[in-house]
Amino acid sequence: MYNKCTLCPRECKVNRTNGQIGFCGASDKMEVGRAALHHWEEPSISGKNGSGTVFFAHCTLGCVYCQNISISRRHSKSIVVDENRLAEIFLELQQKNAHNINLVTATHYTFGVCKAIELAKQNGLCIPVLLNCGGYEKTETIKLFNKKIDIYLPDFKYYSSYYSEKYSNAVDYLEICEKAIDEMVKQTGKPNFNKDDILQKGTVIRHLMLPNMLSDTKQVLRRIAENWGDNVLVSLMRQYTPFNMANFPELDRKITDEEYNEAIEYFEMLGLSGYLQESEAATESFIPAFNAHVR
Repeated sequence: MYNKCTLCPRECKVNRTNGQIGFCGASDKMEVGRAALHHWEEPSISGKNGSGTVFFAHCTLGCVYCQNISISRRHSKSIVVDENRLAEIFLELQQKNAHNINLVTATHYTFGVCKAIELAKQNGLCIPVLLNCGGYEKTETIKLFNKKIDIYLPDFKYYSSYYSEKYSNAVDYLEICEKAIDEMVKQTGKPNFNKDDILQKGTVIRHLMLPNMLSDTKQVLRRIAENWGDNVLVSLMRQYTPFNMANFPELDRKITDEEYNEAIEYFEMLGLSGYLQESEAATESFIPAFNAHVR
């Protein structure tokens, strides 16, 4: 299934089973950088107990400002797991009272992940399964997760193709992202919560604000409102923390209160619902360690 890989929009068509590596840097073996309870997601996802989060190594986007760079690039801090071990990890997280299973950047391992979900459900997994991704996904790949994923948590990073090409090498990001999210919303329907206000089904769209890109943020929020309205929740994030941005000096600072407050005003004017962040979110403490909690 990985011998001519076209899982992501880059369609590298490499044979991952014999050692060829495409843009994402992944082989046909699933690699995990961390699996643990995570308390820093949106309130309806982390809740009181935490989200059972599995961070997968490698990525199809490779954003220049990535905060998970220690596992997202070709040389990652990670371990190899098969479908059986991954299913066990899901069940172990459920035993720790996780509110959900949160799969972070998993679509380049689609076949193994889907098999692990099936195995885990056969063995008692009953909490929602969430796919957390960068938004740059093929609709055909998202369709493979139908009836396996309860909650989608995609990014909607850019409106401008100039920015998406410059910072993520994805000039076609807007078109690809909108089609992928359309499929996600079609699968999940409107957000549905349990009695404890923990999300059970639905799509939450994240937008991470970047410095000097307030106008692009507004365009992203406008497109979300026009395309999906109250069928989705929106997480307007200000947690951007710059690392080694010497080659991109325009990104070498945090978001200002003025930028974020203006974005909030536009968010509210559009009638969007969802989540906002305090300024304390833009600290290194919100970035998990990727060298533990996986066996």
